[in-house]
Amino acid sequence: MPIARPAASVALEGFELRVLHLPLVSPFTTSFGTETVREVIVVRAMTADGEGWGEIVTQDAPLYSSEYTQGAWDVATRFLIPALLRRGTVAPHEVAGILEPFIGHRMAKAGLELALLDAALRLEGRSLGDHLGAVRDRVPSGVSVGIQRDPAALVETVRGYLDEGYVRIKIKIKPGRDVDDTAAVRDAFGGIPLQVDANSAYTLADAGTLAELDRFDLLLIEQPLQEDDIVDHATLAKQLRTPVCLDESIVSAKAAADAIALGSASVINIKAGRVGGYLEAVRVHDLCRDASVPVWCGGMLETGIGRAANAALAALPGFTLPGDVSASSRFYRRDIVTEPAVLEDGHVRVPTGPGLGVEIDPVALDEVTVEKVVVRS
Repeated sequence: MPIARPAASVALEGFELRVLHLPLVSPFTTSFGTETVREVIVVRAMTADGEGWGEIVTQDAPLYSSEYTQGAWDVATRFLIPALLRRGTVAPHEVAGILEPFIGHRMAKAGLELALLDAALRLEGRSLGDHLGAVRDRVPSGVSVGIQRDPAALVETVRGYLDEGYVRIKIKIKPGRDVDDTAAVRDAFGGIPLQVDANSAYTLADAGTLAELDRFDLLLIEQPLQEDDIVDHATLAKQLRTPVCLDESIVSAKAAADAIALGSASVINIKAGRVGGYLEAVRVHDLCRDASVPVWCGGMLETGIGRAANAALAALPGFTLPGDVSASSRFYRRDIVTEPAVLEDGHVRVPTGPGLGVEIDPVALDEVTVEKVVVRS
């Protein structure tokens, strides 16, 4: 299901980058650390006919990924943005090719591409969902629950999210905080849709512990091993009844094809930032759909910019499992868009306005901006 009609070209005049510090409503703990403030970069593409917004979903330190805020800031301002500005007039589908000589830095590339998509589609009066091929006007919303103080605290946190209406629960796990935590949630809430996310915290030597999770009838176990352990994931998958889902390992459509061919995953989590952009995310979706491999849309604690784009992506037909497109209030008391995503009967609406379909709240944006630069042609 390739995109039928490319978005229009835009005449680039410059880019504005901002580093934001958004306080989280509560600490978010995973196997690689705890966040209390979300550091993220937002991008504004300035064109002859208007502007567009994107989001670079790096974090302050290279813990989840080798990409991090200052590295993305440096490569974007010194290499990626100048390469785009030298072209002058650029269509969003050309961004990946223009930036291909610069190795890696997929999150930075994705944020720039999204800003151009937003600008081009606003110019056309077309929504991102329509452009990508969305078939739904709302998407089921799951919630990602960080590691809590103990299993009892985890149960109470999950109870709150279920009371809010979330249709799927994902809990973070790590060695020593896996079987007991999962058992506590399953015992407390019966047959709710439940999955676990290891964020690469285990090795193949832990297969016995991971096999203990089979008794909990989980939707999947996400990224149990290191991102480059594709062969070991295939070995592990044969030892588990629980479907193995890959996240950090899937950095492109080719990586997805390789993982499927090896039997390393029977489910794939698609994150646009991790694969280099929303257009590459559609290619991963199409490949998985053709291979009958279910996909779902992961989250990176996005602001309202990335959250709107994720909702549009998750509305494609191959996204058959609830993703991490939660309400903005799950993470932020005040988002940087005027109409943050809200939970409605367990779902989040797909914006239908031009481009991303959201508008920036300039006051809120200024309040959380800690650094800003403008790069012009």
